Amino acid sequence: MEIKENIPIAVFDNQCYLCVKFAKCVDFFARGKISMVGHYSDFGIKIRKDILDESALRMFWFIDAKSAYGGRAAIFPLIRSILSRKIMKSSIIKIDERCNQDCKTVKSVFIRSLGYLQIAEK
Repeated sequence: MEIKENIPIAVFDNQCYLCVKFAKCVDFFARGKISMVGHYSDFGIKIRKDILDESALRMFWFIDAKSAYGGRAAIFPLIRSILSRKIMKSSIIKIDERCNQDCKTVKSVFIRSLGYLQIAEK
């Protein structure tokens, strides 16, 4: 699967309960205009190898035709893409959730929430 064919892409941690809920919310409001990809899916690993790096696992990413935005820096481009009137082909990538960790605890949710507040742009 080619990366450029699926742009715009939101990359999230598909092993985190909070991140999966965030991705489902984004997918609902985007109405299929954004491809949702888990960090630990095969396509997510390919994105990390080709565009991002291993430090990308600390936050969610939004990738458009121009750049890749991470964490807090990704919120504005993500919202802009959601509100865009451009009709994209429907995303064929579905949200894959695999919560193998104790990720639903209060401490874990708090730590993951802090990850969304980090700034990174690549």
